[in-house]
Amino acid sequence: MLILYGTESCHLCDEAQGILRQFNLVWQNVDIIEDDTLLQRYGTTIPVLRRQDNGRELYWPFGAQEIQAFIQQR
Repeated sequence: MLILYGTESCHLCDEAQGILRQFNLVWQNVDIIEDDTLLQRYGTTIPVLRRQDNGRELYWPFGAQEIQAFIQQR
């Protein structure tokens, strides 16, 4: 499972979701505005894609190639 950290009004987050859709991936959007800890951690770096299985994170900017490599990592 993937988590995409962002906010509702983030155009970069919208772009990231568009790239994820190309891969037919399942992910959960998490709005960092609702959590002070997440806001402090990711406030200036969103969107951030996180893998729940290993905790690895992919920070923006990323494209299709970076996502493909990210999801194939063990």
